[in-house]
Amino acid sequence: MAISTGTAMSTGNQRTTTDVRAMSIATTLFFMWGFLTCLNDILIPHLKAIFELNYRQAFMVQVAFFFSYFVFALPSGKLVDWIGYQKSMVTGLAVMAAGALLFLPAASTASFVLFLAALATLAAGMTVLQVTANPYVTSLGPARTASSRLNFSQAFNSLGTTIAPYLGGVLILGAAWLTSAQMNTLSASALQAYRAQQASSVRMPYLGLAMVLLLLAAALAVVKLPPMITNAGSRDTTSDSIWRHHWLVMGAVCIFLYVGAEVSIGSGLVNYFGLPQIKALDEVTAAKYVSLYWGGAMIGRFIGSAILQRVRTGMLLGIVASMAALLVLTSVGSRGSIAMWSILAVGLFNSVMFSNIFTLGLHGLGELTSKGSSLLVMAIVGGALIPLAVGAMADRIGLQHSLLLPAICYIIIAAFGFAARNLGAAAEPVLAAE
Repeated sequence: MAISTGTAMSTGNQRTTTDVRAMSIATTLFFMWGFLTCLNDILIPHLKAIFELNYRQAFMVQVAFFFSYFVFALPSGKLVDWIGYQKSMVTGLAVMAAGALLFLPAASTASFVLFLAALATLAAGMTVLQVTANPYVTSLGPARTASSRLNFSQAFNSLGTTIAPYLGGVLILGAAWLTSAQMNTLSASALQAYRAQQASSVRMPYLGLAMVLLLLAAALAVVKLPPMITNAGSRDTTSDSIWRHHWLVMGAVCIFLYVGAEVSIGSGLVNYFGLPQIKALDEVTAAKYVSLYWGGAMIGRFIGSAILQRVRTGMLLGIVASMAALLVLTSVGSRGSIAMWSILAVGLFNSVMFSNIFTLGLHGLGELTSKGSSLLVMAIVGGALIPLAVGAMADRIGLQHSLLLPAICYIIIAAFGFAARNLGAAAEPVLAAE
């Protein structure tokens, strides 16, 4: 990837070098939304214990969070058209800060519904960042290295997801718990007070995160960033429709499946490692191992960024999705250390999936890129619906065997990758100008 230490050079409507300053700012945003997204993996077992939820009810955390992507993706695309990419990023950070601040009253009142509302607000802000930052990063250099550049930024997203479970486990989990039988002996007021005391552990972490988000929003508001550059030429898109681009539609399906599979696995890992047939770990210890799942994705994205300089985007996607499916099936069919380490290894092969699918989906869209990006971000709703299905299966057939559904998701993604293998060494998305 060609690098420039200052403003990226451009020729016509094509950048010839990567704008490092703008990439650094955008990559910081990737880190923040990765960190906040992965804290959900710690909130799920925490709220499950506080409110005595079953798996399907506990996974409502992911439903509230990821359904916001579906609701706010198209409005986010309209927001970009209205105020541009930079101001949209600032808006997204401000909304995220508001969502983080809502955790304070949610904890004080021990209200599961309010926790869900806070998560939905937080995700609404992240949706704006997803719609803006993903295509923006792909435009900050040569089109042929767009997928590599997006993988690099996604690696820092994974750094956030790696750190979050460890810190979240230390700061949020670990309090002494009453058993269900003991909780049933409490009066209604005593039970509510107990829940509020247990929920209070989330207040300081999310208050700190809100302050960081507001500082980032203020800093981003005063920095001058380069505009999006289009390589769409003079192509007429007035009569075109995103639904006529089959790579985009298939990409949206695969984003739905990928996010659903990744979130389903990550959301259940703390409880999964606590199963007697797996490792019977306590929650704090299990949370530290969850960091390895997301850490594998971080390592894989750095490696993938280099591999994509030589290997076709679709081919690499097909290979890693096939490996992920194989590892999930291995975990489902085994016990003990094999089951634990095989499911953790899935994170390594998750690494390049999102960015590769996103890049393939945007291939050839030209001036429709912002609409296409909105559709792909809408598909992140898979992170709400598939975990809900996995949770329902877990309540019926057990958490371990419920992971068969993510395995099926990965198989479909592999087929898409192999089908798209001829789109080029790095599919060249055509990006709409700001």
